[in-house]
Amino acid sequence: MNKGSKKSDNKSASSKKLKTQTPTTKPTTRSSTSAERKTTRRPRKPRLNILRNDPWLMPFAEAIEGRHQDAISREKQILGESNRSLSEFANAHLYFGLHRNENGEWVFREWAPGARAIWLIGDFSGWQRTDAFKLQRLDGGVWQGTFPHDAIHPNNLYKMFVEWDGGSGERIPAYATRVVQDNITHIFSAQVPDDHEYKWQSTGFIPDTKPLLIYECHIGMAQDREDVGTYDEFRTNVLPRIAADGYNAIQIMAIQEHPYYGSFGYHVSNFFAPSSRFGTANELKRLIDEAHGLGIAVIMDIVHSHAVKNEAEGIARLDGSCDLYFHKDPSRREHPAWDSLCFDYGKTEVLHFLLSNCKYWLEEFRFDGFRFDGVTSMLYYNHGLGQAFGGYEDYYNGNQDTDAIVYLTLANKLIHSINPNAITIAEEMSGMPGLATPIKDGGMGFDYRMAMGIPDYWIKTLKEKKDEDWHPTSIFWELTNRRADEKTISYVESHDQALVGDKTVIFRLIDDHMYWHMSRDDNDDVVNRGIALHKMIRLVTLATINGGYLNFMGNEFGHPEWIDFPREGNGWSHKYARRQWSLVDNPDLKYQYLNAFDNAMIEVVSHQYDFQALPIRKLWEKDDDQILAFMRGDLVFVFNFNPTHSFTDYGILIPAGRYDVVLSSDDLRFGGFGNVYHSVPHLTMPDRLYAPAGVEWLKLYIPSRTAIILRRHNDNMP
Repeated sequence: MNKGSKKSDNKSASSKKLKTQTPTTKPTTRSSTSAERKTTRRPRKPRLNILRNDPWLMPFAEAIEGRHQDAISREKQILGESNRSLSEFANAHLYFGLHRNENGEWVFREWAPGARAIWLIGDFSGWQRTDAFKLQRLDGGVWQGTFPHDAIHPNNLYKMFVEWDGGSGERIPAYATRVVQDNITHIFSAQVPDDHEYKWQSTGFIPDTKPLLIYECHIGMAQDREDVGTYDEFRTNVLPRIAADGYNAIQIMAIQEHPYYGSFGYHVSNFFAPSSRFGTANELKRLIDEAHGLGIAVIMDIVHSHAVKNEAEGIARLDGSCDLYFHKDPSRREHPAWDSLCFDYGKTEVLHFLLSNCKYWLEEFRFDGFRFDGVTSMLYYNHGLGQAFGGYEDYYNGNQDTDAIVYLTLANKLIHSINPNAITIAEEMSGMPGLATPIKDGGMGFDYRMAMGIPDYWIKTLKEKKDEDWHPTSIFWELTNRRADEKTISYVESHDQALVGDKTVIFRLIDDHMYWHMSRDDNDDVVNRGIALHKMIRLVTLATINGGYLNFMGNEFGHPEWIDFPREGNGWSHKYARRQWSLVDNPDLKYQYLNAFDNAMIEVVSHQYDFQALPIRKLWEKDDDQILAFMRGDLVFVFNFNPTHSFTDYGILIPAGRYDVVLSSDDLRFGGFGNVYHSVPHLTMPDRLYAPAGVEWLKLYIPSRTAIILRRHNDNMP
């Protein structure tokens, strides 16, 4: 079994029941074109908005327009002359796999052009190859078998036995919708799904994206006990916490079946099967249903950037060939950093498989969208490894994988055609322009891209800078430096920063003091500093979003230590593959302070409609004082990063009016010292020098290592 564990997108690069559609009859590989087009400097009017919005992209207009046209042409090619839609094309899961037909018979199909013979074997055949379950070859490398309605039963285990030139072996069907592992032999097999159809209770759900507040989570490690959690446990125990915390979306990792638990779900084996180690498909549906009932969107962490190399569990060498879904060239087939296999997005059958996979999860489970993992790896022939991406020319130097770009563009078009309210997020670290720009404007159509530079910035700051060297100008620039035409998901830390070999923000701040000094009555200076900065870092990151904000489960209350899945090196222990909710529930510990502050800051932002779209007006930044202030709508955010100096009557130029404190990180309920008074209104003071600009002085008391949010009265009167 492959025990390689893949972390976030290219972390090493920055250090990171019926037939409805007949399949295509001939594998088609298309050569890349626009990625190799030469750049141009033609002085002409651009056709695409991406070029109009950013004139600096004009030298690369031919490449950008070329990739846009490639997606249009490829869609026409795969749809042919039938006038069908992209959604109608993406129905492979309704044709392939095991289904009942209109007569109640079982029909099984698989695309395996390299096979010489295929049998279904399982409980129903005594795991023997029999003529009754031998498949027949159709055109285009498709194999099919039709069996009586009572020949196969729900919950039967089964596989394919495939013969090819020079060999044979057992294989799990590519379109299997349930795959289970034997507790004794640890062997994986497909399982016939239960006939019970889930009855949805919540209908017509529309995600709240104004702003989008994401709680990243993992079903298996979401429980307090040292074991693998279930969909039902998550629904019962964790969903209510998330709702109470104020987040309006969950992003669930490791849904697609994967043989090695420690891969965090990133080495996928069975793309259409929800992981059975967490429960059944209906239990996952009930989780999603109840989340919708709580107003919480459910985003799936989908992996289409690569596949596990395992042959017995996955789709590698499904028909005996190495390149069925993957590249023929070994140098492109095997990922050099992840020990996995790379899809050949130029093949029509691969597009058929992956696009159908997107549609399947949207329609069958009612996911509200996807966070696409490993996008950087898909965009470039070299997977972005060892590349700095210091300028626009690095994106248009012939290293672009046009086939992958076309796939991502078509995937976004398909997803939004099925559900116009769907959410798509790209995990991408190179910064390629247009990723989160609408397709009609020349982009790839993602709704958001992950702001992966922000957590890197915070880690670098914590590791390399003294507290007195934290400069507001640097902080503000890093948090707001982004393309105007692309929305981002900002975050301080995700699961990546919590893995073994790394440290969470709270651990970098407090380290081993967390083990001895987190009692409420313990006035430890290291812990006090850590709690203060933890709150400030999270608030300034949230306050500057232009799209959404993400938090990994447990980090809102400063979950201690790291994530380490059971493996041989730790004696297969689950000690660190869980969340210790008992810590934040204990009123005698300081974790409650961080959780309460996270709840409060989320509440302030979520009650400001369309907060993420409000312009950010910088009011004040002074590096020697370490003061930063900015305004969004009627909310004013003031930060004093100074480790030693509190300021009395500190003046900030601000629109005239009355301002009231609505939140202070120094409040006692947040583990602070209570030096900021909420009951005192703050009135601006006029200054003739600044009168023409319409601003006056707001004088504030700003304690050291404190963040304050004030709200302006609309009537500007005391």
